[in-house]
Amino acid sequence: MEEGIMLAKALAIGIGSLGPALAIGFIGAKAMESIGRNPEAAGKILVPMLLSIAFAEAVAIYALVIAFSIN
Repeated sequence: MEEGIMLAKALAIGIGSLGPALAIGFIGAKAMESIGRNPEAAGKILVPMLLSIAFAEAVAIYALVIAFSIN
């Protein structure tokens, strides 16, 4: 029984953090690509990039909360 709970917790945080990790990587890559194409727009790109990263990170935090709440 205890092994099943530990497996459920591991799967919840593992799968739940996979999507946000990929999203943050894509967000950073596209932001650097756009800054490379138009360096003057770096200030306009930074704030939306940070907001997008924060929203993606919130999904990982939700997965962590779910993993902790599994009994």
